[in-house]
Amino acid sequence: MNPSLRAFRFCPHCGSADFVPNDARSKRCRSCGFTFYLNASASTAAFILDDGGRLLCVRRAKAPACGTLDLPGGFVDPGEGLTEGLARELREELGVEAAEAVFLFSLPNVYPYGGMEVPTCDAFFRVRLAEGATPAAGDDAAEIVWLALSEVRPEAFGLASIRRAVARFVETAIGEK
Repeated sequence: MNPSLRAFRFCPHCGSADFVPNDARSKRCRSCGFTFYLNASASTAAFILDDGGRLLCVRRAKAPACGTLDLPGGFVDPGEGLTEGLARELREELGVEAAEAVFLFSLPNVYPYGGMEVPTCDAFFRVRLAEGATPAAGDDAAEIVWLALSEVRPEAFGLASIRRAVARFVETAIGEK
C-alpha cells in the first residue's frame, strides 16, 4: 500500500473508521463500500530557451527543495487542461504569456508535501514566449537563472522528475546541434 494512504484514516464518503487497505493504491470502506484511489496529480513544466539557446530556470522559493533549481510550472488546478495549467503557472511564476507550448514527454514523480508523498504525472513542454515577453520571478520562484545548455547540471535541480527531464532535454538539444 502507498505510504500516503495511511494518512487517510476515515472514509471521505461516510466518515467511518472502518476504512481499510484494498490494494496497493486504494482503501475501501467496509461500512458504505466506497473505494478511495490515490491517483496521480497532473503537473506541468516548461523548457524555455532564449535566442542564444540559454535555458530559463527558476530557483525554488519554497519547500520542497527550497533554494534548488527548477523549471517554471506547477500543479494543474481542477477544471484546467494541461496547457491551461501551464499558461497560468507561467503567468504566476514569470509574469509572461506563452506564444506556443509543444508537448515533449511525461514522467512519473513523487512530490513530498505536508508529510505525504503525492504521486504526480509531470508533463513537459517546449515553450516559446510571446514577442517582447520579459520574465520576472514571482509566486514561488525566488529568482530567474538563465543557463547555457553546456552549463546545465541536472543534479542542481531539486525534484527527481525535473532532474530526469532536464538531463533528457539537454542531451537531446545538444545532440541536435
